[in-house]
Amino acid sequence: MKIYDELKARGLIAQVTDEELISNLINEGKATFYIGFDPTADSLHVGHFMALCLMKRLQMAGNKPIALLGGGTGYIGDPSGRSDMRSMMTPEQIQHNCDCFKEQMSKFIDFSEGKALMVNNADWLLGLNYIDLLREVGPHFSVNRMLTAECYKQRMEKGLSFLEFNYMIMQAYDFYALYQNYGCNLQFGGDDQWSNMLAGTELIRRKLGKDASAMTITLLLNSEGKKMGKTQSGAVWLDPNKTSPFEFYQYWRNVADADVLKCIRMLTFLPLEEIDEMDKWEGSQLNKAKEILAFELTKLVHSEEEAVKAQESSRELFAKGAAANMPTAELEEADFVDGNIDILTMLVKSGLVPSKSEARRAVQQGGVSVDGEKVEDIKTEYTKDDLSGEGIVLRRGKKNFRKVIVK
Repeated sequence: MKIYDELKARGLIAQVTDEELISNLINEGKATFYIGFDPTADSLHVGHFMALCLMKRLQMAGNKPIALLGGGTGYIGDPSGRSDMRSMMTPEQIQHNCDCFKEQMSKFIDFSEGKALMVNNADWLLGLNYIDLLREVGPHFSVNRMLTAECYKQRMEKGLSFLEFNYMIMQAYDFYALYQNYGCNLQFGGDDQWSNMLAGTELIRRKLGKDASAMTITLLLNSEGKKMGKTQSGAVWLDPNKTSPFEFYQYWRNVADADVLKCIRMLTFLPLEEIDEMDKWEGSQLNKAKEILAFELTKLVHSEEEAVKAQESSRELFAKGAAANMPTAELEEADFVDGNIDILTMLVKSGLVPSKSEARRAVQQGGVSVDGEKVEDIKTEYTKDDLSGEGIVLRRGKKNFRKVIVK
């Protein structure tokens, strides 16, 4: 099976501008393609995971990836999928986040000997002269047409700032700059980026008169990634200091039955024939499929050694209610009042909930347990002695838990 057909069979492709041209380009290994990553945090998360896996697949087929870091667009922020404006970051924050991204991406993409590139759009965007940009790019954009884009329409009721309105122009200019400077002839992105990506293709055609050499393809990166990227306690990060390999494994081990085979197909590198056989699995067999998914993705992100440790700990947790490699939260002296700590405070301090109000709801809804026993009273307290030695196992729902000890 050729690589383009494999991408379709794995359910990755949502929409393309010219399927015949694009499939030939990819299948022949002649695509120099980019995917953009805005540095809004100091770690990539599982919402970026599909993009990284896609870049790896295409590079293995002989194509050349360009990882575009949004050091310039990060000053503005993408309004897509948001109901409010992103907080502004300092240049130092943006640069730090870009550095972190580069280190993490190197686990997926081979940047040696020019096999892939990593570039920062700050290199061309920050030096643009405003008047020159208006004259060079402005005539090629229709305001009426821009306002019909979904990423803008959903913000119109609450108010769209002029700052964010420029994001489409900046992203279009990225493709134009990458095409001219690096021979980039293909762009990938989530389906919420379609309007921005079409703008980039159109800008190249208008500026350079290229008929078919600048093409656009869009994948279900963000629509699926956003569903994958959050848990009740926050994002699932690729940085092991933010989400431990054990937590990362557990996240995938606990995906919904309806999603597990879709995730295996999209995100793992297992042969499609093997995955097709799993389509017949039902009931308890789906738990085996979840273990396969969790192991393969933890191995890809953190190493096979960490995947083995996480799998063993997970099985131990299900069998005994505790595990050696369970993520641990350490309480300090200041967390106790007269030698006691209440369940709501402990839930917040452990990182299982972001606030006491959410902790209160979790207890009242019967979703909190300590050492396997449900906590029913929001005023329940624990002493330092209760937490001494090996500590206690604090669980919220079926998927989130911590071993809590005194520092």
